[in-house]
Amino acid sequence: MIMEIDSPMLQNGTAAEDWRRALSKVVPAVVVLRTTTTRAFDTEQAGASYATGFIVDKRRGIILTNRHVVKPGPVVAEAMFLNREEIPVHPLYRDPVHDFGFFHFDPRAIQFMDYEEIPLTPEAATVGLEIRVVGNDSGEKVSILAGTLARLDRDAPHYKKNGYNDFNTFYMQAASGTKGGSSGSPVIDCNGCAVALNAGSKSTSASAFFLPLERVVRALHFLQESKDDHTEVWGAVNIPRGTLQMTLMHKGFDETRRLGLKHETEQTARQASPAEETGMLVVDSVVPGGPAHKNLEAGDILVRVNGEVVTQFLRLETLLDENVGKPLNLELERGGVTINVAIVVQDLHSITPDFFLEVSGGVIHPLSYQQARNFCFTCGLVYVAEPGYMLSRAGVPKHAIIKKLDGQEIANIHDFISVFSNLSRGSRVPLEFIHHSDRHRSKSVLVTVDRHEWYAAPQLYTRDDRTGLWQTKHAIPSLVSEPTASVVHFDGISKPTQSAVGEAGAMEGDLLLALAGIERELIISGTSQHADVSVSILETEEMNVDTLGRAESKKRRVQEQLMGDDNITTDCGVERREVSHENLVMERIQGLDDRGDVPALNTSVAGIIEPALVWFEVHIPPSSMLDGVHAQHFLGTGVIVHHSQNLGLVAVDRNTVAISVSDVMLAFAAYPMEIPAEVVFLHPVHNYGLVAYDPSALGPAGSAAVREAVLLPDPPLQRGDAVYLVGLSRSLQATSRKSIVTNPGAALNVGSADCPRYRAMNMEVIELDTDFGHAFSGVLADEFGKVQALWASFSTQVKYSDSSPEDHQFVRGIPIYAICEVLDGIIHGHRGHPLLINGVKRPMPVVRILEAELYPTLLSKARSFGLSDKWIQALAKKDPVRRQVLRVKGCLAGSRAEHTLEQGDMILAINGEPITCFRDVENACHSVDECDDAEGNLKITVFRQGVELEILVGTDVREGFGTTRMVNWAGCVVQDPHPAVRALGFLPEEGHGVYVARWCHGSPVHRYGLYALQWVVEVNGKPTPDLQTFVEVTKELEHGTFVRVKTVHLNGKPRVFTLKQDLHYWPTWELLFDSETSTWHRRTIKDHMQ
Repeated sequence: MIMEIDSPMLQNGTAAEDWRRALSKVVPAVVVLRTTTTRAFDTEQAGASYATGFIVDKRRGIILTNRHVVKPGPVVAEAMFLNREEIPVHPLYRDPVHDFGFFHFDPRAIQFMDYEEIPLTPEAATVGLEIRVVGNDSGEKVSILAGTLARLDRDAPHYKKNGYNDFNTFYMQAASGTKGGSSGSPVIDCNGCAVALNAGSKSTSASAFFLPLERVVRALHFLQESKDDHTEVWGAVNIPRGTLQMTLMHKGFDETRRLGLKHETEQTARQASPAEETGMLVVDSVVPGGPAHKNLEAGDILVRVNGEVVTQFLRLETLLDENVGKPLNLELERGGVTINVAIVVQDLHSITPDFFLEVSGGVIHPLSYQQARNFCFTCGLVYVAEPGYMLSRAGVPKHAIIKKLDGQEIANIHDFISVFSNLSRGSRVPLEFIHHSDRHRSKSVLVTVDRHEWYAAPQLYTRDDRTGLWQTKHAIPSLVSEPTASVVHFDGISKPTQSAVGEAGAMEGDLLLALAGIERELIISGTSQHADVSVSILETEEMNVDTLGRAESKKRRVQEQLMGDDNITTDCGVERREVSHENLVMERIQGLDDRGDVPALNTSVAGIIEPALVWFEVHIPPSSMLDGVHAQHFLGTGVIVHHSQNLGLVAVDRNTVAISVSDVMLAFAAYPMEIPAEVVFLHPVHNYGLVAYDPSALGPAGSAAVREAVLLPDPPLQRGDAVYLVGLSRSLQATSRKSIVTNPGAALNVGSADCPRYRAMNMEVIELDTDFGHAFSGVLADEFGKVQALWASFSTQVKYSDSSPEDHQFVRGIPIYAICEVLDGIIHGHRGHPLLINGVKRPMPVVRILEAELYPTLLSKARSFGLSDKWIQALAKKDPVRRQVLRVKGCLAGSRAEHTLEQGDMILAINGEPITCFRDVENACHSVDECDDAEGNLKITVFRQGVELEILVGTDVREGFGTTRMVNWAGCVVQDPHPAVRALGFLPEEGHGVYVARWCHGSPVHRYGLYALQWVVEVNGKPTPDLQTFVEVTKELEHGTFVRVKTVHLNGKPRVFTLKQDLHYWPTWELLFDSETSTWHRRTIKDHMQ
């Protein structure tokens, strides 16, 4: 650190010498504080920051700084001295109201520097006093700023409306121009004594605000008396603090007269106060439910307390602190009328929370006095300091007050824990809350308990003032597990022994009882579609009048259609008739029109496809945002491609379901119901995935109303074909329009994002002349409602000049043939690893791909590069419309093609067949599987730098589930590099299996700068080439130890740095996908107890 004196040269030599002598003693006692707030709590958010503190008791190791530095919640801090010695410090005390607090350190830890303590002399502060503010400038150095005290009676500064603010005290003011990082700096005089504590400044001017030290001196004396030389650790120190839960303002006598102050009272106050007194204390606000509530009102003028005239904050606080639990007699004037009240002083610490509940990444605790004053609520209510995943997914915002959960009143945290402990995983229950921004109306939402172990079980953190740590324990012994059907193996396929059966919801009424046990089968174009006969739990959510009306209307229509179908059921069985899709549509139209009292079926293409459309709402837990996914919440439309008794599959784009670590909810256009679903397949290259749902969860009526779409993979769409674009609005209304195909095979080109994430490549997509905009997804169908393509949403980044890149969406069509191939593999089994879907183990398809990014080039340009006329004619004959050749843009790092294909290669033929489009390459890869080539090589003819070559290029087999394992170490999320990273063409030679995907606020990696987009290649000199080795190496590291880490950035630049491991607040854990149970499990690798 560097000492700077930012002051004009002093003319008086004696005064200059006095300042030099004072500063030589003061500067060594000033420390740079590096703090990490590990959890959001009360007025503070998780994060890392720099500040200043100074030693006020070197024998006991006490550092004074601001309350907003010590923090009301969990904090990890280090103090760095002038000679760069760094030691850990622990919170010792933070005042509930005023902006001061203390850290403690072990004096024996300072080995190489002599330092003194700075004495506190609050009585030395006077207007006109020359002062120096000694503090650090953003952690880089120590600055010494000069100033002159201009005011001693400034109002406490107001920092933010929903954060920490000091009150009921005066502040000092000087034009010293302090900046960020100087919070907690001593304000000293020429004798080297601290006369005030720097707290804040105004960004629009040079004004700085200082806290008087009278209450600081009192608190310090209590701390000093609680520890002597024979005590190794600090005990719980009780510093009496009293409150009436009211805010006072000091108003001048001119203002108090206008408020109704009587002349005699003013005369009494002036006579009883010092000559410089200019006003009196006036009630500004009262916290509801506090001691002063209904006794005091805004505008009341305080005259006497216990018979003593009180016009200053300091005297009033002294009386409050000395009379905790006792009544105080207050004399006030309200509009010229004298009022006398007796109010019992409340213990201020009793309304200052010292514990919190962490659930699903959220922080909930009793509402503090600070926030109760900000929001005008009663202290102790259940306050959401950080919503986390479960609550934010339901729409519960920060600063919300929880009133009810699952229909039960929630008065405190223990009520919340009691109700929450009875909920099973995956259950959805109503939660009622209020928010200060709309305080007069409560809001009701549906909260879904995490079905997977995205987060640790709910933890209760309690502050331990002896150690400065927050001790943890399990808040709930165990969550009730979701009932699952047992699995048996039969004919090589695992099947459930029984279906889950529950009670029907109230909305089903007598219809479910009438339909129970009746099987309905409808054969459409050779596709068998079964309605499930089991009765399941019907999930409902609160709806407004309009939504409920639409839902009931749709439900009546579904029921009437089911009851009026031409399929006649008897006690003996089900009569089945096989009809064509076109005839079926016409029969339904005619049959419904014959019944005048029944609403007619929608005769449009939208009406035909509507039963197969599904609305997606996808949430991704912040703790597991893998593979570079750029958002936590996605919406979109999917289409049902398979619907049978025990399996439902929905096709959707990967801009809606981006990664497998997701919570997916489906809302059906044909039936007003929401059910959960699970990701079962994500194509590693193409922009689509498949999601599975359990048809039995829909109940008999719902399962019968929902239908799979009729897929039409052939013939492929051609330029000029008329298609119908059909999709869903957010109100689940099917919308369609007729469009013309303008380009059935447009080559897709999506650039890499700044933070690599999935992007579609090697795809030919369909373009239309008109659509519904860039955010409308759905399907493309013919006039009979047969689906020919998925109208999918794509994500890309667009950068304008020097601005930051912006995320944009666009829509294009994906031919349905690609989805059909994977769909067939899931239904009939494939050679991949089995996955448990609705109790049935199914071998999943794998995809053989050439891991190279290709792009088309016109044959006219290829000729300029030297391609022979023979090949140009052959390629033009193969595809006379596009007349193009594919070139290599780059190979994915780590792929088999990486060292054989080169950038710029023209791919002319594979196994002797000319190649002109991406589908030709895919067909060639499929042929490798069909001929059971163990090597998996392709004989590719390429044109490279004027020479034709025949080379063997290896293909890669990829599974369609994405990343299945991640590790959280010191607050950073590490995983195997995903395809979007490998597509950049670089992997570190030292090892590339530990890629940093994310980092967490308030964690050690936040504090020391281990951010995303880099690989961890060494830990303490030990190579970490893969995740398992990384886990083994980090498992040996102890809590509180410094770790030497070597990383390689995405740009190839290496870096070596150290970080301090914190297993108390940031244990090492991993998230694994278990294909045997189709669930994600969280496992703790090491915490501070191990």
